[in-house]
Amino acid sequence: MPSAADDLQSPSSEMVLLTPSSANPPSMVPTAPNDTDQKPQGREGSAESDSSRVVMKKQLGLLEGVAIILGIIFGSGIFVSPKGVIQEVDSVGTSLVIWVLCGLLSMIGALCYAELGTAIPKSGGDYAYIFEAYGSLPAFLYLWDAMMIFVPTTNAIMGLTFASYVLEPFFGGACHIPKIALQLLAAATICFLTYLNSYYMKVTTKMQNIIMFTKIAALVLIIIVGLVWMLMGNVENFNRPFENTETDPGKLSIAFYSGIFSYAGWNYLNFMTEELRDPYRNLPRAIYISLPLVTGIYVLANMAYLAVLSPSEMIASNAIAVTFGDKILGSFSLVIPAMVAISAFGGLSVHIMTSSRMCFVGARNGHMPAILSHISVKSFTPLPSLVFLCFLSIVMLVVSDVYVLITYASIVESFFIMLSVSAVLYFRYTRPCMERPIKVSLWIPALFVVVCAFLVVVPIYVAPYEVGMGVLITLIGIPFYYVGVVWQNKPKWVQRMIGESSHQPQCVALSYFICVFFKDSLTFTCQKLFLSAKEQKQE
Repeated sequence: MPSAADDLQSPSSEMVLLTPSSANPPSMVPTAPNDTDQKPQGREGSAESDSSRVVMKKQLGLLEGVAIILGIIFGSGIFVSPKGVIQEVDSVGTSLVIWVLCGLLSMIGALCYAELGTAIPKSGGDYAYIFEAYGSLPAFLYLWDAMMIFVPTTNAIMGLTFASYVLEPFFGGACHIPKIALQLLAAATICFLTYLNSYYMKVTTKMQNIIMFTKIAALVLIIIVGLVWMLMGNVENFNRPFENTETDPGKLSIAFYSGIFSYAGWNYLNFMTEELRDPYRNLPRAIYISLPLVTGIYVLANMAYLAVLSPSEMIASNAIAVTFGDKILGSFSLVIPAMVAISAFGGLSVHIMTSSRMCFVGARNGHMPAILSHISVKSFTPLPSLVFLCFLSIVMLVVSDVYVLITYASIVESFFIMLSVSAVLYFRYTRPCMERPIKVSLWIPALFVVVCAFLVVVPIYVAPYEVGMGVLITLIGIPFYYVGVVWQNKPKWVQRMIGESSHQPQCVALSYFICVFFKDSLTFTCQKLFLSAKEQKQE
């Protein structure tokens, strides 16, 4: 995710690209006016707001930062499918050990992102750090994977999860929910949250704060019920906790892989660094608060599940929290599906918000259409990027193998996370004098990179086909990069051909291809449609 570009507003206009080796690149971060200079704040996004400049406003504080991290990590996964570990190791004790180790590794990775986020205070997260460290092509390939697979498929799956839990009571257990009903409700939810994130940023962040506390309350309820159950003497599932532990290295690695990806999302606040008030303090503080909290809740929630459900019951369940509630909560069990739906709704909102910033920064660096780097002049949000990702997410709702695509992409994503964290080591060697408000010990990024390398290599042995497909999807982006980004002086006939075909895009890849090329006239039209403008830098 992000960049080392100084004032990239449009790839076809005043563009100044900095090479990754630039010793002291000028800051790309839009600087908000001092609080003392602000006028009394009026309606959000109006002329009476803190500044009339068209820039992303610093509207996120510490609480909002924590809500973003927890909203992404918790999502609906801890309620629905934390069985990926237990089904591989066949042991209660070993599964809990793996959950603890995965939490510790996530905290190590988060420390690395705290250093990166404060040393490179730019939005875009992984994209920005890869761009700054390794240059344009690796960053583009990450953006390619993210825009084509990571982001829209995740949005689609979260939307479908929310829809399934909302519609389930209306259809009961006897009949299946029609697929079209799931898709329509998921599409409506994605569109609604895109609208909310586009025009009502303050409402969205407040809603996410409330949902964060709701999720924590639901998980605390599960933990308390599980502890009470154990105090009543129901601890038979913990007798001989390490008996029948799986010793196959392949299965143990898959269990660890499942655990570490259950913690995924601790890097998402880095996507919005430029909108965070006092990022040098609030970014690391949000990370330091969130990760220990998540680790503790994950371990205790799994203990509660394992106290009530046997390993075989957990493996057989498609929604563990619901099975847990049905077995022990009686008439109060209906609260669990409601909590899962709320959790999925909140996670989807956070994902839509944060991923749009990656798209915005990619466009600012010339890796996406120029219009996607524009900001709404009314709400000061990346409205074109939000709409673009909304469209791609809805397309993914009708793709029958969306779950297969996310499997392919997750393997590649782990490689790019490793690449991002390796930037800490790379900058220590190439830029020893780089200003680092937070500086972690070298063993921390080194350990994380080694573990990530293990997580990248093991799937090659366990699931070679999925790895191959993930690599293929990534490599397909290379010709798009050279033709769409590197090749600047395109012949007129190429521009005409692109213009003629742009009205009827046949697939996601083609629509992206068209957007990369067909910049200028599309930009003008969308500026009027979205009431958006280029980001205005402070002189």
